[in-house]
Amino acid sequence: MKIIYLHGFGSSGASGTVELLRNIFPSGEVIAPDIPIDPADALPYLKQLCEDEQPDLIIGTSMGGMYAQQMRGFRRFCVNPSFRMSSMSKVFRTGTFKFFNRRKDNQKEFRITKDIIQHQMMMERKQFEGITDFDIENCYGFFGINDPHGSTYDMFCKHYKHAIKFEGEHQLNEKVIKKVLIPVIREILPEAYNQAIEPPKPDYMRY
Repeated sequence: MKIIYLHGFGSSGASGTVELLRNIFPSGEVIAPDIPIDPADALPYLKQLCEDEQPDLIIGTSMGGMYAQQMRGFRRFCVNPSFRMSSMSKVFRTGTFKFFNRRKDNQKEFRITKDIIQHQMMMERKQFEGITDFDIENCYGFFGINDPHGSTYDMFCKHYKHAIKFEGEHQLNEKVIKKVLIPVIREILPEAYNQAIEPPKPDYMRY
């Protein structure tokens, strides 16, 4: 099973969640890009990545869930998606901030400008355009009932049919993956799931 994981705001593809997914699916492939800060760069980059990699499943949390929703034509899990970052997020504001995790380019800080905020607002206005019947059937939303950042459950339900509330907060952790996400993965991708959890087989020499 090939998974593309899309991280939250200010994080990176080196987050603890990525390592957790790789441990849970030892025979699967987890691709975790560093998402560009500017939505004008991030959205086309992620769409091209998905087209190139053709993942079995895209999992996005928070900001990554907002981007995952827009990856049309793929199976997607949007965990506590931040569909309204420009208005709801307390951290998405102008200024210079530190990344929470190591980035591939070794950058320690990032800057949010007025232009980036404007790009975010423009993207948010169009983020639900182009939804197909396939997307309605294959996009799942997962919402922690104790999410301190506010839920976008109602917004998701206006466009999609699979909305699941779970006992938890904003971040994706091992308990949520195993008790909430995995049962859905086993149902919709049984063969890929079984292949991903099997331990790697030794590469015996052939004579």
